Amino acid sequence: MTRHSPRKAIVIGAGIGGLAAAATLRRVGVEVEIFERAPELRPGTTAVSLMSNAVLALRTLDIDIAPGLEKRGEVFDELKFLTRRGRLIRALRFRELADRLGASNHAVHRADLQQTLLDALGGDQHIELNAAAKEFVTGDDGVEVTFEDGRKASGDVLIGADGFNSAIRRQVADADADEPRPGNYVCWLATVPFSHPRMTKGYAAHYWGRGQRFGLADIGHGRAYWWATKNVPDWVTGNPRLGKEKVAGLFAGWAEEVQEAIRVTPEENIVSITAQDRPFLERWGTGRMTLLGDAAHPMLVSLGQGAALAIEDAVVLAEYLKEATDPSSALRGYEDQRRPRTEGLVAAARALSETEQLEGPFASRMRDLYFRFAPESKFTSQNEAVLTWPPLG
Repeated sequence: MTRHSPRKAIVIGAGIGGLAAAATLRRVGVEVEIFERAPELRPGTTAVSLMSNAVLALRTLDIDIAPGLEKRGEVFDELKFLTRRGRLIRALRFRELADRLGASNHAVHRADLQQTLLDALGGDQHIELNAAAKEFVTGDDGVEVTFEDGRKASGDVLIGADGFNSAIRRQVADADADEPRPGNYVCWLATVPFSHPRMTKGYAAHYWGRGQRFGLADIGHGRAYWWATKNVPDWVTGNPRLGKEKVAGLFAGWAEEVQEAIRVTPEENIVSITAQDRPFLERWGTGRMTLLGDAAHPMLVSLGQGAALAIEDAVVLAEYLKEATDPSSALRGYEDQRRPRTEGLVAAARALSETEQLEGPFASRMRDLYFRFAPESKFTSQNEAVLTWPPLG
């Protein structure tokens, strides 16, 4: 068997995880080929939070994306939890922790985050579009991917970063045990030019109702990102669609800025998705392939850590492949290091989601009281554990 440092990685997917993987692998000297199933790079119309742990992780490889994020997005120093009418339940203050860690938390449009990662990747990196992966074969000396149109690509390692419906994951996961797990609620998401006296610079807030939530964040340049949720019965499948008028009706009587954000959003700007994750996958790879980001550990959105964890994955993967003489062992090392943290945060996101979506009057009232009166030290320690890089032992 030939043993040498991996010279070329095949990255499937040009989303946040795929671009981060390509940028970090190039930084440690690995050539990269990127394949994306879409006919063009489409970052979507929504936004994400990119937390300090992702910024700090990239800095370990001398990749500093903070200037790009600050130019394109908005730093938020606190996250407010409010009642549906806008009364304060709790404010989680991130500024002191961010200053101590040395990196801020950002709210950023997906298109702007994509461009920031493309800048880090370098303008000379080609991305092969309209390339939907079908299957792969891994051997002692390399891996080969076949695409739906018959094309093939080969390299030393294969990184499946092709998202929630990963074609690469399907080949290593037990199909019967890997069905999506419903979150039992629907989400509506949008970005829109927006101003309101209550939405000050860096504003980030979650409004809690009974079986409903609304999020509102300043993402810079006069734009807001909002998302809304509504519980649905566990027997509901697919993606129930409601027009803007019905979504607005669900949030009638909520805080003025909530209603206004929906009102000024064109209906075509509103994206509807069903909340779901998957059972945690104990085996991410085989031979010279592995998974990364949502392909490896899809999670519900309550922690706002999906993008950050994909970037963390990319950094750890690059560190393991740097000068590796046995790529397969390096990939298993990467997986072993990442599983405990990602499994814990996937579970935490689901638990928090279930708490936030409580619908009964007594349960939702107890939730609000707990968040209002629990010791500040509890939330500070929880946030520190998530936002610190390298992770706390």
